[in-house]
Amino acid sequence: MLPNRLIVLFSVFSGVFSSVFAAEDWPSFRGPKGDGVVAQSLPVEWDSDKNIAWRTEIPGEGWSSPVAAGNRIYLTAAIPSGEGDEDQKNQEFALSLIIINGTSGEIIKTVPIMQQTGERAARVHRKNSHASPTPVIEGDKIYVHFGYQGTACLSLNGDILWKNRDLFFKPTHGNGGSPVLASGNLIFTCDGDKEPRIVALNASSGQLAWSTPRPVSAKKTFSFCTPTVIEVDGQVQVIAPGSDCVLALDPMTGEIIWDVRYVGYSVVPKPSYHRGLVFISTSFDNSKMLAIRPTGKGEVTETHVAWQIDRNVPKTPSMVAHDGLVYSISDDGIATCVEAETGELVYRNRIGGNYSASPLLADNKLYFTSENGVTTVVRAGEDFQEVAANVIEERTLASLGVLGDSILMRTGSALYRIQD
Repeated sequence: MLPNRLIVLFSVFSGVFSSVFAAEDWPSFRGPKGDGVVAQSLPVEWDSDKNIAWRTEIPGEGWSSPVAAGNRIYLTAAIPSGEGDEDQKNQEFALSLIIINGTSGEIIKTVPIMQQTGERAARVHRKNSHASPTPVIEGDKIYVHFGYQGTACLSLNGDILWKNRDLFFKPTHGNGGSPVLASGNLIFTCDGDKEPRIVALNASSGQLAWSTPRPVSAKKTFSFCTPTVIEVDGQVQVIAPGSDCVLALDPMTGEIIWDVRYVGYSVVPKPSYHRGLVFISTSFDNSKMLAIRPTGKGEVTETHVAWQIDRNVPKTPSMVAHDGLVYSISDDGIATCVEAETGELVYRNRIGGNYSASPLLADNKLYFTSENGVTTVVRAGEDFQEVAANVIEERTLASLGVLGDSILMRTGSALYRIQD
């Protein structure tokens, strides 16, 4: 039996090494904490040749962001199968998981999960795909989601454990929001052309755990938001924006804890949580950023909105909140920084370009990736200071991922590992 002192030391070192290993993984959309923030230093300068460890052609199409565990990278893709019309209206796709070796970039395995038939297909927006939601890794399992087409759980080796295709709904512009895990449930939004709702599947079985309708009658019901999981006064909340309202739900039951109303639709940005405030965007048409105190009960629009701004607010990219500041990039390329607690403007600076990807903050540097493949690196803090502008001349809408000390960048046709 180990002496008590050795047990304590072993526990301390185990905790340290667990933290180190956890930093290597990128298990979900926007990273380990779902906020787009990591501590490690990442490459600052690159181009199509410089600091590129490898580039791998990816079959099919998809805008899901890469996730990683150990030395494996995972992407979803819709791979065409059979014949289809020129506009792909009746095209069939194999909705698939692609597993990639992190060292070599070699595709280890492509796993067809479900077939999207022409009868069940829907047209997607030009900035969408049939494989846009990002997978979620937990332990030895990976959860993949194809919006209205269905959801599945696989082992990290690609063995299908369960599938659920019972929640089909008619979409508008295709699928979008990624799922999150909380209290043993896989939770995602189903905001289609009618009856918008938030749904939870039991993560072990794939069976429906609960379904909560949105308590508003929005004129345009479709949205594409990924929820955010927070904890307030010991209670876990799932924050799920959609058209005309943001809901905070109990992840075990789906019960609405609080909600805030606004006017907005096609909501995409994932909420951020910092300094006791939840930050959301109301997206189209006239986007506002709201800061909400998540401590209320019931409908709290008049009492718990701490502040709001309505200039250069992103409709698509998520925000980043860190060290008392909230950073954002508007769809048309204006970087904004405001004080988290007050909403007071710190700076506003035009970078240029069009943006869909959510920014990344690593080692006190912000990474803004435009749709035409330019990643602008800016120092975090109250003074705007551009560090580098890195060009890869390929279209990209996917947010960056991280593998150890390298960046994972998905373009329309390939995946890059960027490493010093």
